[in-house]
This record gives sequence, C-alpha cells and structure tokens, in this order.
Amino acid sequence: MLKIAWSAEYAHPLPQGHRFPMLKYELLPEQLLYEGTVSQENFFQPQPLPEERILRVHDARYWQRLRHLELTPSEIRKTGFPLSAELVDREVRIMGGTVEAALFALEFGVAMNIAGGTHHAFTDRGEGFCLLNDIGLAAQYLLDEQKAQQVLVVDLDVHQGNGTAQIFEHEPRVFTFSMHGGNNYPLHKETSDLDVPLPDGIEDAGYLQLLRYHLPRLLEQVEPDFVFFQSGVDVLATDKLGKLGLTHAGCKERDRLVLELCHQNRVPVCASMGGGYSTRIADIVEAHANTFRLAQQIFF
Repeated sequence: MLKIAWSAEYAHPLPQGHRFPMLKYELLPEQLLYEGTVSQENFFQPQPLPEERILRVHDARYWQRLRHLELTPSEIRKTGFPLSAELVDREVRIMGGTVEAALFALEFGVAMNIAGGTHHAFTDRGEGFCLLNDIGLAAQYLLDEQKAQQVLVVDLDVHQGNGTAQIFEHEPRVFTFSMHGGNNYPLHKETSDLDVPLPDGIEDAGYLQLLRYHLPRLLEQVEPDFVFFQSGVDVLATDKLGKLGLTHAGCKERDRLVLELCHQNRVPVCASMGGGYSTRIADIVEAHANTFRLAQQIFF
C-alpha cells in the first residue's frame, strides 16, 4: 500500500499575504481522496522525531536556540517564517514523517510525505522555508540503523539542495544530486556530488533530456540501496520563483522517470514534496497530485 505521511499540523497558519502556500497541505490530501487515488488508510499520522535523532544531523546549539525560540531577527528572516513554538513542533513532526515514510518505502518500495523536502536547512542554520532537513535526518537514520548502505538523493526542486549538500559533504555513503536553476536562489551554491545547473526558461524537452542522461548513469554508478526524491513543483513555467519553463506534462514526466527507474531497479524511494509557488494554488496541487498518482500506478 502507498503510505503517505500527513498531519493537520502541516498546514500551519501564516500572516495574511505570506507567499508560502500553506493551503496546499490541506488541499492536496483532499484532492487525492476526492478523485480516489488514495483512501484514508493510505495516510498515517507521523510522530515527532525525537531530539536524539535531530542531533545526529543538526548542531546542538542551533537546535537548542531554535527549540527555545532564541534565533536572531536576521536568522528568522532567512527562514522566511515567523518563529513560534507551533512552527517548531510542525517541523519536528514533518521530520518524523519522512523518517517513517522511509521505513514504509523499505517495506513497500515507495512512500511519501505530503510535506518535507526541506533541503535548505544546514547543520547549524535554517533558510528558505526550511528549519530542519528531513532528507538529511531520514538518510542519517537509515545509515545509523543499517537499513541502507548507500543513499542517493535526487533533488529536482528548482532551487539547489544546498543544505543537504553541506550536511553530507564528507559522507561518502550519501550521494547528493541536484538539478536546479543555475541563476536562482540560493545566490551562493554549495557543492553537491553532482550539480546540474539549468538555464532560465528551459522547457520540457531540454529538461527531460538532461534527466534521462544523468539519472540512469547515477543509479549504475552509485548503486544506491535507497533513494530520497525531492519532487518540488517549482519547475513549472507558472511558478513565481522558478524561472524555468516546464508544463504540467513535463513535470509529470519528470516524476514518472524517477519513479519508474527506482521501480525497475528495485531501489526503495521516499518522496518529499518540496516547493511550489505558482500563482494559482490549483496549479501547485495538480502538479503535486501527479507525483502521488504515478507512485500509485507504478508501484501498486
């Protein structure tokens, strides 16, 4: 069964006019249920990730300052969210969601988190709507528990997975692959194991050609026994922050390619949703929904 981490806590209230589309965390499960792609039993309520697990990736001083709401105004601005105890609780539950989804993926081949993909969180700081790094924490968990020996991170959000790259820069058991807008945020890029910077305005054909070139080679070269897929939909031409030119069909084909390759190679895959900032919330929800539809079709 396709297991999906979701909690009502994911849809955290934000100030009026805030540019982050929190509403998608309410609408996406509703859409998947309405159309019959999934039923209620597909969803599970994740538990908050325990502190000792958070400290396997994140700096203790940063975590304590975050937990006690002691970040500076500058640090809070860089995260993009007003800091509150409720926000921190939300983040910790999302972290638990990706760890638990990873365990379900080992069992069923694939599992997903409605939220997550918080790839801009570094060991010692947050930025870009990311406070803690769910892929980093889940990958470290699998390594610690000897449930994976070689992890491949496939980060296809439009923004470079800079935090994930920094977390694992000295960890050969995690290979970080980021295909992102070369002229987009963050201004200063980290060094992933493989970075593929994309030109502004790239369309479906050019994008998919690059992915079809790189991903099969990585699966052969890295020989992962687990894949984390950051499936941000801010690659769409309609995205306010994206600068790329993909259609819904192109974004769906991207997801199909990743999920089919994992399925064909019998590599478990855990998907986190990542970003999406199209003007119409319906565009965001539809693109994310395609990822779940494909997972259901390909694996079940």
